Amino acid sequence: MEEKNKVSRKDFLKLGAAAGAALAVSDLIKPKSAQAKETKVKHRYAMVIDLARCIGCEACTVACKVEHNVPASPKNLKHRIEWTEVYFKEEGKYPYVRTKINPRPCQQCENPPCVGVCPVGATYQDKERGLVLQRYERCIGCRYCATACPYGARYFNWSKPKWRGKERQEALNPDPHPQIKKRITGIVEKCTFCVERLDRLEAKAEKEGRKINDEELHLLCTCVNTCMTRARHLGDLNDPDSTVSKLARSGRAMYSLEELGTHPKVIYLKESF
Repeated sequence: MEEKNKVSRKDFLKLGAAAGAALAVSDLIKPKSAQAKETKVKHRYAMVIDLARCIGCEACTVACKVEHNVPASPKNLKHRIEWTEVYFKEEGKYPYVRTKINPRPCQQCENPPCVGVCPVGATYQDKERGLVLQRYERCIGCRYCATACPYGARYFNWSKPKWRGKERQEALNPDPHPQIKKRITGIVEKCTFCVERLDRLEAKAEKEGRKINDEELHLLCTCVNTCMTRARHLGDLNDPDSTVSKLARSGRAMYSLEELGTHPKVIYLKESF
């Protein structure tokens, strides 16, 4: 009798994913006025991506993988991990065909649907900076957050992560980047706006009693400082004189899935043609 009442882990995750999806959808369809709460944080770090400058070289994706010990994976791999990804879509008909390029890191939403559905607080929003981060040691692999994220910016470790042909745990001893936590099978991981670098920079600026300048932030994020065309910018929206604040106020600024009320802090600049 007891055997019949047991629920397998697979069945539990299926039920959990369905429940998570329902919660996420119900949260996203709330009126915008209920979601557009004022965010009072010390810093509002945001990224601006200029679509007119992006050439789709994917150097940002490669640099992110190297920095955060994410294994390389071909595009056709079903369960690949891409903290920042570039999508390509052909538009028009021959001979007037052009490729639309869409770079997609985590949107670092001000109203993140992934946070509310996490049952154990593994997904959380940093109170001082508004960044959406992940506590890997708490994650139970339910994937509610991945279901709730409308941008597809979260990745589940389906197998033991590899790094340079070895299991990641073995290959990273000693760790190339001690502040970057190791990930294991059965948890979710994501883009963090290189928070480990940000922690060090903020500590340095505080010790020296000064503000962080734009150029320091540009050099901070791996995908930003690798971009050869300077299509990406990182900065603080709470600073009205920062580059990202000025670009966010420009007529070219737009947001991905803005109608959902997630208030993403990745701002895209429309192509000028």
